[in-house]
Formats: sequence, C-alpha cells, structure tokens
Amino acid sequence: MAQGARRAIAQVVAVVALAVAVTAFLSVAAVRHGFFDLKVYYGALTFWVHDGGEIYDFLKGGTQYGFTYPPFAALVMLPMAYLPWPAAITVSVAATVVVSAVVIWWLLDPVARRAGWTRWFVLAVALCLAAAYEPMRETVNFGQVNMLLLFLVAVDLLRLLPARNRWAGVGIGLATAIKLTPGIFIVYLLVTGRWRAAFTAMGAAAAATLAAAALFPDASREFWTEALWNTDRVGELAFVSNQSLRGVVARLDPEHPSTVAWLALVLATLAVWGWRSRAAVAAGDEATGLALTGATMCLVSPVTWVHHLVWLLPGLILLVDNGMAAPARSRRRRLLLAAALIGYAFLISRIVWAWEKDFTGVDGFLGSNAYVWISLALLLALPIRHWATPTGGGPAERGGPAGSAVEPGGVAQLEEPDRVPPAVQRDRVGGLLPVR
Repeated sequence: MAQGARRAIAQVVAVVALAVAVTAFLSVAAVRHGFFDLKVYYGALTFWVHDGGEIYDFLKGGTQYGFTYPPFAALVMLPMAYLPWPAAITVSVAATVVVSAVVIWWLLDPVARRAGWTRWFVLAVALCLAAAYEPMRETVNFGQVNMLLLFLVAVDLLRLLPARNRWAGVGIGLATAIKLTPGIFIVYLLVTGRWRAAFTAMGAAAAATLAAAALFPDASREFWTEALWNTDRVGELAFVSNQSLRGVVARLDPEHPSTVAWLALVLATLAVWGWRSRAAVAAGDEATGLALTGATMCLVSPVTWVHHLVWLLPGLILLVDNGMAAPARSRRRRLLLAAALIGYAFLISRIVWAWEKDFTGVDGFLGSNAYVWISLALLLALPIRHWATPTGGGPAERGGPAGSAVEPGGVAQLEEPDRVPPAVQRDRVGGLLPVR
C-alpha cells in the first residue's frame, strides 16, 4: 500500500476515534437545554403571526423570557412561524454547523497550508473539537444565533474588506440589525479608519431597521420604546453564566452592583481594545482585529451568557496560528500552543458552574469568572501578526487576504522563512503550494 494511502487511512481512523471520544464527552458534559431559546423565538413568532398578538408581549410559559431582538431579527426569523417544530430545530442546527465550518475553515486553512497539514483532516479535527467547546454546544442546545452573527461579521472582515469589495460592511450592518451587540464592529471600523466600510455598515443596519419598521410599525415602536429597556427580560446579572465585566461586578455585590465600577472597567477595556485594534490593522492583521473585537464585545456587554463566547473561537485559533508560525522547538511556540490548549480546556470544562450557587470568597471570585479572565487574556496578550507588508497604504490597499503577508508582487510570505518546514519551502519555490 502506498504511503499516501496509509496516511489517509490513518487520518480517517484518527478522525473517527476523535469523533467517538467527543460524542462520549458530550454525553456526559453537555447540558440538554431542549432548544430553550429557539422555543422562545418560535413561540413568539407563532403568537405574533397566528394568534394575532404582539411579538414583544409574548413570554414563554412560567418564565420572564420573551423575544428580545430587534424587529429585523423577527423579519429574518419569520419563516420559522410556518415550519413544524422539528423542522425549525433542523434548520437551526444545520445553519449553525454550516456557518461554523466555514468560519473555522477561513481561519484554519492558512495554518494548514503553511504547516503542510492535510487540509480536510485539519478541518475535521477542528470541527470535532468545536463540538466539545462549551459555548458552541450551548449555542446548538439553546438554538441560538451566535455563529450566524459571527459568520456575517467574518464575511466582511476576512473576505470582503481585505479585497476592497464595495460591499464590505453589509454583513456587520445586518448582524447589528439582528442583534445590537455586533455594532461594536462598526466602531471597530471607525476606530481603525475604514470609513467607507463603516458607513456601509451603518447604512445596511439603518436600511434593515427601517425596512422592518415599515413592515411592522407597531412591533418596532414597542421594541425601541419599551422592550429594549426592559432588562428583566434577559435574566439576572449576577448569574454565573453572565461572563462579562458586568457579571464580575454583580457577583461581588448581587444586591447593589456598582455601576460606577463597571463603567470604569468598560472604559479601560475599550481604551486597550482601541489601541490594540489599531495596531492589528496597521500590521494588516484583520483576523486579530476580529478576535480582539469579539473578546471586547463579550467583556463590555452587560450580559454575556456562556453561549455568546463563541466569539472567543477566533482568538483561540489565532493562538495556534501564531504558535505554528514560530520557529520549531522555540519557547514562543510552546507558550502559544500551551495558551491555546489551556484556554480551550477551560472553555470545555464547565468550570464556572462549580460556583453557580455560591460565588463568594477568593475561589468564587476567580472560579466563577474564569471565562472573563480568558477574554481579558486574549484582549491583552493575543499576538499581532506582523507579516511583511509593502510600505504605504492601509491594509485595505495592500490587496492580500486577512492575516496574510503580501509582498508588492502579490505573493504571500511569512516574515521569517525558518518558520516553515523545509519541504514546504521547496514546494513554495516551485510554485506548487500557496501560503494562504
């Protein structure tokens, strides 16, 4: 049997073994939420479309939870009201799986190319690992929309913006119209000087919002004047699932959480984010800009449930990217890969739930906010990839894909050739193996 065939068989066996191991892990670790959030969306839409009620008046039986997204999200989800419940579940899960695979592929494929790894094998392993990732499995089990929003933002930042596409910003605008928190990416575009994309995003968000208002004026009026400001609909701030800075402050004093302390932390976080984001874009590293902004969004949002932390996935993947780009057997490579492994291990462990009932004391402060510390670590320490770039012009003018290095001739390169295995370098010289 040829060596290539033996390798392929070994990789198939490895993927199957990993999938079995992840399935066994999920059978023990994953919480079955019964598509709770999807039931809220489905119930609210059914109440609105078939029962003649107002969508923001709906509350799921026995709870305070109702539809909390803007009217444009209701417009996007409207077809769900005409599907049977099992079909709604199928569409939700399938959409999350597909867009997750695409985003992970965009981030990991350059790493696989540079390292000379088999690309389908890398994607298969990554999807297995993503299935065990707590925010991802919570997104699926709740029926949430987090990965769809991440996909819309990634289309802009990883594909359209680096290609100087005139539609860059539309994805961010639509994500903002569906759920307000991705609006931080509009600020990201402004802070980093991409004015055209920023105004395109604002225009797309405004157009989507106005279209929903024209179609559903009563629902729009109720959302913007009442439902948006009703914080009781989203849950308790001190609940351990709230892995934001607001959650940290609330758990220090659940009865009287300090708004001043929270705002001070938010301002400091935004200052660091603005500085690091500008540095990332100046280096042409749009993927790191995406990761830094996703981590910041999780930190500064008043409520960041565990399933929202899918926005940390790009940061973890980029730690692997930076580690593999470092010289083999170097201390930098070991540290970066260890950081990625430790962050991932914590984010599959459900560790914060050990303090669900009692988050007092030093151990409670450290343990119940474990995922917040990971978000902060990514914001503060995620390396910016200073690939070689031509002088002059911003990243939008450099013509290369996000996170790549582009020489004037258009050939993507790493800053240091010894970061790539010799066999891969030989293939590049022969023009057989693209870098990114």
